[in-house]
Amino acid sequence: MSDTPTGLRFVRGDATNPQASGPKVIAHVCNNRGGWGKGFVLALSRHWPEPERDYRAWYRGRSGNDFALGAVRMVRVRPDLHVANMVAQHGVRHGSGGPPIRYEALADCLGLLAGHALELGATVHMPRIGCGLAGGKWNRVQPLIEEHLLDRGVRVTVYDVD
Repeated sequence: MSDTPTGLRFVRGDATNPQASGPKVIAHVCNNRGGWGKGFVLALSRHWPEPERDYRAWYRGRSGNDFALGAVRMVRVRPDLHVANMVAQHGVRHGSGGPPIRYEALADCLGLLAGHALELGATVHMPRIGCGLAGGKWNRVQPLIEEHLLDRGVRVTVYDVD
């Protein structure tokens, strides 16, 4: 376990099993194309069906709701645990436009997540969001987490798989 000077906490372990007492939010990045089937979402679906079910319904109804880059849906999976589906990935493949991650959308998502976490009195738990299939760089993601969550008083733990 290690902490950065800003208070960001890193631990070895599984982000689907948050190590904290009290209310918790597991945050992760989703794409804007309705795809749910690779990466961290598979681990979420092994534990709870609700986040996937909610994401798919949210995507299907996108013409009449807020589904878009920068949007967040909080899905309650236990009395003390929510999953934050954060739409910050454009498509699912690298292409001429670069990796699928959209840092501006991620910043918007993290700002919304901070509001939800503060309202719930929750800590936030996550893998290195946006850095797997989304192709992001941690040195660009970490400052966004610090600015939008830590600077607002939200405690964050990042989980690195053994």
